[in-house]
Amino acid sequence: MGKKYIENHFFEKLHFQESGFEPAEYEGCTFNLCDFSNTDLSGVTFITCAFNSCNLSLAKLDKTGFQDITFKDCKMLGLHFESCHKFGFAVAFDNCQLNDSSFYQVRSPKTLFKDSKLQSVDFTESVLTGSKLANCDLAGAAFDRTNLEKVDFTTAYNYNIDPEINRLKNAKFSLLGVSGLLAKYHIDIVM
Repeated sequence: MGKKYIENHFFEKLHFQESGFEPAEYEGCTFNLCDFSNTDLSGVTFITCAFNSCNLSLAKLDKTGFQDITFKDCKMLGLHFESCHKFGFAVAFDNCQLNDSSFYQVRSPKTLFKDSKLQSVDFTESVLTGSKLANCDLAGAAFDRTNLEKVDFTTAYNYNIDPEINRLKNAKFSLLGVSGLLAKYHIDIVM
């Protein structure tokens, strides 16, 4: 029997960790002020959905599909995006808290991260080509063998990226942020 299909539905102020979340394919749905914290979203597929002011912290994402998804004003602590279904993975974040989440080996080119906290996020071996990190706090974020080609870091801050172990061709940085590329050399940059 196939997975249930739910289209163009509006969900508001629901607490799924109490009621449970129905495994299905959700397309064109909007989730406002919903609490998914500690909820098992394994095997669920979301297509062209919007999450607004939701809490998804510590949700289980084993084989969860996120295709053309926007997250706005969401709390998303400790998520493991590497567990998501890889097919069609496309997300955008606006004013979200993603601290302690992981994008380990995730292919997510042209992703928009805007006004978000990405503290201690693991981007090891991920592919972020052409992405934009606009006004994002990257304190403690891990970049190791990460493809950052054409990524726009011009308004990002608190990052520490080693140019010798990451791909940075045509990435953009502001003059103020250049110290985040030289931190391993323990030199003082005076402006």
